[in-house]
This record gives sequence, C-alpha cells and structure tokens, in this order.
Amino acid sequence: MAKRKEDAPPAGAPAWMATFSDLMNLLLCFFVMLFAMSSIEEAKLQEFVASMNNTFSIFDGGASAIGDGILISNGVSQLNELDQYINSTGKVADSETDGENMEEFEKSPEALEEMLQEQKLQENEERMEEIEEALRENEIADEVEISFTAQYVKLTMNGGLLFDSGSAQLKEEAQQIIDKVGMILERYGEGTIEIEGHTDNVPINSAQYPSNEELSSARALSVFYYLCDHSFLEPVRIKHAGMGERVPIADNSTPEGRSRNRRVEILIYNPSAQ
Repeated sequence: MAKRKEDAPPAGAPAWMATFSDLMNLLLCFFVMLFAMSSIEEAKLQEFVASMNNTFSIFDGGASAIGDGILISNGVSQLNELDQYINSTGKVADSETDGENMEEFEKSPEALEEMLQEQKLQENEERMEEIEEALRENEIADEVEISFTAQYVKLTMNGGLLFDSGSAQLKEEAQQIIDKVGMILERYGEGTIEIEGHTDNVPINSAQYPSNEELSSARALSVFYYLCDHSFLEPVRIKHAGMGERVPIADNSTPEGRSRNRRVEILIYNPSAQ
C-alpha cells in the first residue's frame, strides 16, 4: 500500500502575524497623533482658547497663564485637573475680551462722582414728579412749592400761610395742610427728613423770640412736633433747624421778597445720597 504524501506547510507568514502588524501600525499612528497634539505651540493654543471664550463664554477663571500641557501632555489620567485647566485658561480670555469693560472702573474720581450725581438727579426728579401728583390729588399744590437737587426733594410752604406775624403757633387752616403733607412724607420715611425755618431780615425783639434765629427755630419745631403727633413718621428720622435770615431766596428790600423769605422748607433726602 502506497504512503500518502503529507501536506506541505502554507507559504508566507502565519495569519495571526498580519493581524498583529495591523494593530502595531494603528498604535504607532495613535502615539504619533498624541505626540503631535502634546507639542502644539502655546501661542496657538492661547489663541484657540480666547476664540472659544469669545464664542461660547466657557472659560471663566482666575489664573494668568496656560499651564504646560495640564490636560493634553499629562494624558487622560489627569482629567480630574480639568477645573485647574479651565481656571488657568480663563484669565487669558478675560484679559483680552474685558479690556473695554475695565475702562469704566479706571475713570477718574471726578468722572465717577459726576456719574453718581447724574443718577441721583434722575432718581430725585422721578420722586419729585410722584410728590407733585400727590399734592394735586390732595388739592394743596397751590400751597406747596416743590424743587429738587441731587441730594433731596424740597417742599416749601409760605410762612404767612402757616403762622401769624411774630408767632410760631400753627394756624388752624395750616394744620390741615400739614396733615396732608405728613401723609405724603410717610411714603418716603426710609430716608432723612429735615424741617428748616426761615425768616426775612427784619429784626424781631420780643420777650419770647429775641431774634430771627429763635423765631425760625421755634417755627421748625412747631412743624416737627405736629408731624410727630399726627403722622406715622419716625421722629428719629426727622431733623429740624432754624436758619433765621441767613438763606434768603428773594430780595429782602421788597415786601414780596420778604414774604417769600418767611417760609418753612421740608427736605426729603434721597437714601442713596446719604
């Protein structure tokens, strides 16, 4: 019986070696790619980060420079340092994109003060309009003049309307006006309210009031006491002062001017101005 010839081994490399070679090639390409990414120029990376921040606002941080490959060169095992990476890149973007905003904080003290005064003027103008409307609703707009500055809104009442000549006793009809004014003031009781008494320059020398200083102080006190007793205003927020003849608003050489100077003013201070 003839012997069967054994099969010859296949020519070339084994099949598993081809698969292994493909795997090695893939690994080589992968590590080349990682090396290329890890050696990226820092300037280009900073430019990319700034661009991303401008577009998506995702890098907001506090450091001043980008670290040496915190995220990339250290590999995926350092993903727990992502917060550090974002913080380190955020400041670069902020410094480049927020320069214009910082100009607002670099203005001179004079410019900032002017801006603040304009804001207060606008607030007090709005408040004055509200009080004007309230005066009309209470039908006392003709008895009370109103004006404003950046610090306060001022209500002015003629002294002849409130007091008899040489007296600090409120007239009965004047009490009705003060009642309505008190209700308006209650809306703005969060700030300081100041009551000032003023006189003309005609000297007074009575047993009760030796000078215009005493008379003006007594009239301011009369309004103060009445408001404390007939409104819900907190006395601790109300000031009073006698200004005498020192702050005229008209010419004292005419009867009309002296009549205007005899007055009581109520200053409603803007809380933000204090």
